[in-house]
Amino acid sequence: MSELKPTGITANRQTAMMMVSWSDGHSSSYPFSLLRHACPCAECRGGHDQMSPEPDPGVFFMPDEDKPATHLRSLEGVGGYGLTIEWEDGHHFGIYNWHYLRALCPCPSCRSAVHG
Repeated sequence: MSELKPTGITANRQTAMMMVSWSDGHSSSYPFSLLRHACPCAECRGGHDQMSPEPDPGVFFMPDEDKPATHLRSLEGVGGYGLTIEWEDGHHFGIYNWHYLRALCPCPSCRSAVHG
C-alpha cells in the first residue's frame, strides 16, 4: 500500500482553515487553532520524551482561539514528507509530516476510526 500524501493544500485566512485533499480521495479541513494546539515541535509537545507520531487526543477539545498564535503567516513544504507553518507570533518550529497531519484530521469519520 502506498503512503498517503496530499494532492492539494490550501489555506484560507478569512475562515482560519487549512484544507487538504489526500491521495485516497479524503478531504480534511483543519481549523488554524487545532493546527497550532497540535504543533508537533519538541517545545510545544513538552520535550523530546513526549514526542509521538500521533497527536495528543486533548488537542481536539481545545477551544478555537483568535490571536496571533493562531494566525497563519505562511506554509512551506518540507522535502516530500511534510510541511511547516509559520504563525503571526513568529513560531515556526514544528514539522507536520503527512502521517501526523492525517492523524490530526478532525472529521467524524477519522475521529471514530481512531477511537474504534
